[in-house]
Amino acid sequence: MENMIGRKLDGRYAIQEVIGVGGMAIVYKAYDEIDDRVVAVKVLKDEYLSNEDFKRRFKNESKAIAMLSHPNIVKVYDVSLDERLQYIVMEYVDGITLKEYIDQQHVLTWKEAVHFTVQILRALQHAHEKGIVHRDIKPQNIMMLEDGTIKVADFGIARMANSETRTMTDKAIGSVHYISPEQASGSRTDEKSDIYSLGVMLYEMLTGKLPFDSENAVSVAIMQMQTDPRRPRELNPDIPEGLEEITLRAMQKEPARRYVSAAAMLADINAFKQNPSIHFAYKYFVDDSPTRYYDAVKKVKGEPEPEKQPEVAPKKEAAKKNKSYISLLSKIAIVFILIAAVIIGIMMYVFGIFPHSATPDVKVPNLVGQQYDTVVQQYGKELQIVKSNTQYDNTAPAGQILSQNPKANADVKKNAQVSVVVSLGPKQVTVPDVTNLAQADAVAQLTANGLQYTIQSINDDSVAKGSVVKTDPVAGTQVNSGSSVTLYISLGPVVVNETVPNVVGMTQDAAKTALENAGLKLGNVTQQSSSTVAAGTVISQDQKANTQIPQNTAVNLVVSSGTPSAPNVVGESISKATSDLQNNGYSLGNVTYANNSTVAQGDVISQQTESDNKHVDLVVSLGPATSSVSSTSSTASTSSTSSTTTSTTTTTTNTYHSSRGRK
Repeated sequence: MENMIGRKLDGRYAIQEVIGVGGMAIVYKAYDEIDDRVVAVKVLKDEYLSNEDFKRRFKNESKAIAMLSHPNIVKVYDVSLDERLQYIVMEYVDGITLKEYIDQQHVLTWKEAVHFTVQILRALQHAHEKGIVHRDIKPQNIMMLEDGTIKVADFGIARMANSETRTMTDKAIGSVHYISPEQASGSRTDEKSDIYSLGVMLYEMLTGKLPFDSENAVSVAIMQMQTDPRRPRELNPDIPEGLEEITLRAMQKEPARRYVSAAAMLADINAFKQNPSIHFAYKYFVDDSPTRYYDAVKKVKGEPEPEKQPEVAPKKEAAKKNKSYISLLSKIAIVFILIAAVIIGIMMYVFGIFPHSATPDVKVPNLVGQQYDTVVQQYGKELQIVKSNTQYDNTAPAGQILSQNPKANADVKKNAQVSVVVSLGPKQVTVPDVTNLAQADAVAQLTANGLQYTIQSINDDSVAKGSVVKTDPVAGTQVNSGSSVTLYISLGPVVVNETVPNVVGMTQDAAKTALENAGLKLGNVTQQSSSTVAAGTVISQDQKANTQIPQNTAVNLVVSSGTPSAPNVVGESISKATSDLQNNGYSLGNVTYANNSTVAQGDVISQQTESDNKHVDLVVSLGPATSSVSSTSSTASTSSTSSTTTSTTTTTTNTYHSSRGRK
């Protein structure tokens, strides 16, 4: 093939450098000038361009591979089927192969191995659903990004290679360490072949060793067909038993005993991730495989023969030598026949020639809706009914089959595995205690526990309005997930209306008794003077008589304090006394002025409320009296003397009638 460096393919892919060389193609790093991105371009070698069958296969496979779109599969952007140059443009992955990572780490932690395996299984599941079998799953074809993301690469190219004359070399069959027994023997391959190869990869990641290895590729292929691997835990005791079981099931020699699909294996790995101490206890891990011939291969390579027996008589010895010679030739012949068979099988695998399988002899029945135990009993002699997963289902009783793989009416071989998902029945949950919680909080708890709810409103004297009084079913009851729980929400106490009695005119005590007899209670009492209502008698009430109000409502009353009395204004000036009287609802009555030696002039000496209880008469001081009249004669008549004394001892008084016009 001419030098591609510097060439531009299709006017857009500028070839920059070689990044990989395989038996069938060369991979280049290139720059896509139209989409402005770095890509990988896999160019098929020139010797395949003249093979029409290969070109037809390449065209068909290229279209199929271009259909794949999954985050764990290297994307295919473009395919060229030109007569002179055929290539595939793919996603450029800036990382290392999983093989390089295994070589660096030697033994991976089981968590790392599971992390990578899950991603590869998801990629295989997607490809298998599209009808594409990889057939060359190996860590060299798995790219790993810096963040641990896995990308499966090299779909289809290896199996499309088909040359009429090609020498079988170790380079050409470099995948022999990972191929399935049916690939090694040239039998028909399907999705379970990829499962086997992934099982070998998982074995290698967990133990740091390949399950089968030898300097001779043919010997490795024979081991793939005939030899059971050592249990991974013998090489690495830190491997959990459940993960060892998954690995060995994927590596079963008989395809029917492997996982039926990538999804089935993924289900067991997910179960293991949730419970690393799980045990699957697969029932068919027994040594019922055919006779092994690997020892014979090793003897051909020069292993020492058993020690010779003691010499016997010459005739017998000669006969024995002849017999031994014939026996040795027979063994050598058997070994060469086996090697030839393996080589033919590997050539079929590498070059994509697979014979048609025999007609299936069992049709898968419809198992969905049937009880698992019944199905195992009914079909267990023809098929292996394997419970691949269980899940809760609100509509299916426990033990009922929810789904199956393969589907009903599929043709399979006798004793093939049928994976089923079995119902655990409705999931049981406990009704939480939400009493006394606000409605919104109670609803949130029910929803979080997978329950529905309905609302009922009731009166309750002890639970606050808007809070939960009780639930039905009660707290602690086991119910099916999705069941409905009734929340009884408090409306507060029951409201009872009572008729308000008329207590106006009653004494305060009588009014209180009347209110209590009516289911009400006495509220605030305000005192108010009244000239018309006797003291202690109800003047008014704030709740109108004969109306309906809630039970135990307080009724406020105004009660008479009796006839009001005028304020004491003695000692005040006439002007202040007048003001105080007016401020208290009284008017100034008669005002009389009199001399007084103890009360200052102009101040009130005394007061008197008139009979109308509206006017107050005042006596106002004129100050001390002055002697303006004296005795004129000691000889005055008695009557005169008497008159004079009266005038000297009686204060001169002027009387005024305030606001009445009297003087």
